[in-house]
Amino acid sequence: MGTLADHIEAYIKKMLRESQTNSVELSRAQLADDFACVPSQINYVLTTRFTLERGYLVESRRGGGGYIRVGHVQVGDSFEHAIALLQSIGPELDERSMENILASLRDYQVISPRECQVIRGIVQQEVSTVSQGKEILRASLMRSLLFFIIKLEG
Repeated sequence: MGTLADHIEAYIKKMLRESQTNSVELSRAQLADDFACVPSQINYVLTTRFTLERGYLVESRRGGGGYIRVGHVQVGDSFEHAIALLQSIGPELDERSMENILASLRDYQVISPRECQVIRGIVQQEVSTVSQGKEILRASLMRSLLFFIIKLEG
């Protein structure tokens, strides 16, 4: 059984799949009521699991008539998506962004769940060997691995 965050994520993804427009408008308060949680839990799911690196755009408007609009970004194919992710990596990459990139590659079936674990393991092992510059090393490794994936696909 998954965590509450997993259930909320699955619910929103199901709504997106059923949508004709690849986007949905949600009420943070209504979702919190539906899942018997606080609205900050909904915020957590949106900010960690529906990121641009994972192929989503989230627009939020607070207040009485507030809403959350979640849209799935359409990418031509997995090859183009991998290239876009490669280009999005700056000189530094934090662990959360790396996880988002890996989740996106997995969601677009560019890599298998097993390959995702291997890449995560390689990066974490190498980054753990340095005391400074972890974000720089992580970015460099992810760029290299993505380039390798793109080379295999292209």
